Amino acid sequence: MALQSMTGFARHTMQHRAQSRDGLGMETRIVWEVRSVNGKGLDLRLRLPQGMESVEHPIRSLLARTFARGNFQASLSVEKNEVQAGFTINHAMLDEVLKLAQQLQSQHGLAPASVDGILSLRGIMDQTQLQDEPEEQAALEAAVLKGFEQALQAIAEARRQEGKALHAILDGHIDMIERLTQQARNDPARSIEAIRARLQAQVSLLMNAARELDEARLYQEAAFLATKADIQEELDRLDTHVASARKLLSEGGPIGRKLDFLSQEFNREANTLCSKSNAASITAIGLELKAVVDQFREQVQNLE
Repeated sequence: MALQSMTGFARHTMQHRAQSRDGLGMETRIVWEVRSVNGKGLDLRLRLPQGMESVEHPIRSLLARTFARGNFQASLSVEKNEVQAGFTINHAMLDEVLKLAQQLQSQHGLAPASVDGILSLRGIMDQTQLQDEPEEQAALEAAVLKGFEQALQAIAEARRQEGKALHAILDGHIDMIERLTQQARNDPARSIEAIRARLQAQVSLLMNAARELDEARLYQEAAFLATKADIQEELDRLDTHVASARKLLSEGGPIGRKLDFLSQEFNREANTLCSKSNAASITAIGLELKAVVDQFREQVQNLE
């Protein structure tokens, strides 16, 4: 399963045509805009136009089935446009107008009333408006949900594309952590000869400062301190964490939380390595390791 970033944007537009029982038509433009950013959990801020409140619950269910993490903002625009109008005639009023027109014509010799003139009179003819019948409302809501689902598919694809780029970046960070771990393991300062030379130098320094000190006891204490400063355990754990991180990346899916936990473990081992180090070269490696781990964790925050 591919990795997904938590950052994405999608805009989806569709046309929905409604047909009423009396043959009138209405075309509706449905526009969804959905964006997502990083989030610890899954959260949705939804803006719906008046009259579409009933789709909120199915919309939230669709989102939860599609994504595991991210802060989402979704807004819906519904624009209705009548494409086939009907007309109704007020026949009672029309009859009265025609009678009055005939009377005026016979009494005053006026010209016959024209059809367009009569129909233009207020109340004679009205344009029929398409009513939101239950069936039409249900069809519109179904179209709105379909549009939202397609918008989610688009934003999921955008998040997958960014996830591919993050995968490559995280692979590079893990490779660097592994190289630094191996570099610390092979550092000459960890060789038996280097450790012995440091112990001898430390003991000699102390013996020169105070002749009454027991040389054998000093060597014992120095050896004990050298053992405490050994970083083999930290190096082994770093190897284990590297293997775990690579396994998670190969599996894919919503692994952001797990990788975030691993980044904390990486950081803990890097800190311990620096604190236990008794050689400048090991300390330098530890500091570089901490920098890479910070970069790794920063990128992990973008993963679902």
